[in-house]
Amino acid sequence: MDSKKRYRADWLAQRGGVRELLRVPAALFGCLARLRGMLYDRHILSVEEVGVPVICIGNITAGGTGKTPMVALVVRGLIDRGYQPGILSRGYGSAPGVPNDEALELARLLPGTDHEQDPNRVRGAGRLVDRGSDVIVLDDGFQHRRIARNLDLVLIDATRPKGLPVPDQGGAAVQAFLPRGLLREAFPALRRAHLIVITRTDQVEPEQLERLASELAEVAPKVPVMDTSHRPTLVHTPHGDQPVESLRGLEVDLVSGIGNPSGFEQTVRAAGALILEHRIFADHHDFVAADLKGLGERPMLTTMKDAVKLEGVDGPRPWVLEIALEVLRGAEALDELLNSLPEPKAAAQQDSLRGGLVG
Repeated sequence: MDSKKRYRADWLAQRGGVRELLRVPAALFGCLARLRGMLYDRHILSVEEVGVPVICIGNITAGGTGKTPMVALVVRGLIDRGYQPGILSRGYGSAPGVPNDEALELARLLPGTDHEQDPNRVRGAGRLVDRGSDVIVLDDGFQHRRIARNLDLVLIDATRPKGLPVPDQGGAAVQAFLPRGLLREAFPALRRAHLIVITRTDQVEPEQLERLASELAEVAPKVPVMDTSHRPTLVHTPHGDQPVESLRGLEVDLVSGIGNPSGFEQTVRAAGALILEHRIFADHHDFVAADLKGLGERPMLTTMKDAVKLEGVDGPRPWVLEIALEVLRGAEALDELLNSLPEPKAAAQQDSLRGGLVG
């Protein structure tokens, strides 16, 4: 993708022209999504248990809402509670037996945590359980209702709640199903959630956040809400790790192939860096040397997800911004949900053994 071409979400965000022809397949997509949801709600389509608790982390839009740092946050919380979690994902964009960029990023964030990628999530869950996982974190599975789950944690990006940014000409953002927009399901689907996680709340005005909170309270009044921000924690450079403060006042170029490149850009600006160029590629883009041509005069900053794709590509060595999800409000709701899960098998077995010894 030529960096001068408009990012697909930005193109879809505009009104008029040939893009409006996409409203026909979008209407069909919406009808099928509602029909499928109704079949599950009425138990006409069945779900399958996998023998251990399942926590699903998903969204109602296509694109980057911050699922990977949320997965890391939940997995660490489970480990602290004595569980042996396994991560389950579809493995979008990966070759058979080869982890995709998100899996490689999670491996760096969560070394030692088992991760299975399989389009058949029930089969993949079985492999994780066979290898010893006593709880499964299902990455991007809110619409994959075939697998039974104990908790649904659904992410909403405060900067583009319905998937698309505000168009250049102003006005309201386009709200449409794929492929005209980025909605996978309508907002009322949030009623299935056990927790709504609003991400990038620090990147919008308070009035905008209040409007979103009001809408969520109207469509899903019984679902608790947690506010979060994308907080940069470290800069990995070819010369060693540096604090985020080292970016302040520094001129940089950005390279990204993620779902929400503008969110990454805002995070970098908030860290104090001066962005001179941002080369934007499609999500899960496979980088080649030509993508980096002309870069290298300044630090080339990228995401952890993109960094694993840039390894081995001829060109300047990237600086990698590590980002964590910081909970600003509502942490107690997540704690309560995690504490409600069945006791970890390992802990239960130890208690049983101690009871037998005492007896």
